[in-house]
Amino acid sequence: MAYLQRVNGYFNEKKLYPELSDVIFHYNNLMNFKLKKRLLQNRFPRRLTGIQLQKLELIYEEMIADDELMAEIEQITQYATQKMKATITGGTDLYDYVENKLTIAPVGILPLDPDEGYFFLCDGSFRSIHVYQYQLSIIQRSEDKYRSLRSHHVNDWERSFTNTYESIKADLIRHNRNLSAPAVYTIETQLTYPVEETLLPIAKRSLVRYIETTRM
Repeated sequence: MAYLQRVNGYFNEKKLYPELSDVIFHYNNLMNFKLKKRLLQNRFPRRLTGIQLQKLELIYEEMIADDELMAEIEQITQYATQKMKATITGGTDLYDYVENKLTIAPVGILPLDPDEGYFFLCDGSFRSIHVYQYQLSIIQRSEDKYRSLRSHHVNDWERSFTNTYESIKADLIRHNRNLSAPAVYTIETQLTYPVEETLLPIAKRSLVRYIETTRM
């Protein structure tokens, strides 16, 4: 309960990461524990104790039964998963809200390969343009492939009439000759939520989805 209170406290401060992924990890572990416990019980032999003639059913008794300790653990995990699920729902609702408040658009003409470039993150404070360089890669897990976006912070530009998106893009190209034709995107929101804990991780996931759906 103390752990979940701390996580809910972060969510109340509009901070999602790493707490959201952390609580989902613990929730999945508990669900896997419950599943493996059930599979273990099903694999143990059962003893025939009677016959229900009216229903033509055989009545079996489990030869492995929960002792007091296992029963208490089962009760704790059941209680914990319910509480965690409520916390996760609160976190994912906040995630969806933030994601729906993001607007993504390209800056200028995009290259044929948009897997490397920059994105500009601008929140509702209207003070700074946070500039990040990114690179998309493919992660192979079992038979599935996932897109992963790695990024690092380049610099912050003060918002002004002279610091336009196009001028910042030209400045980046001028100072990084190794990336002469980058894909550049803006990600804007009216929200003033924490950047590192909320806006940035959600913006990165949204950008991956945007690039994949608009890929030529």
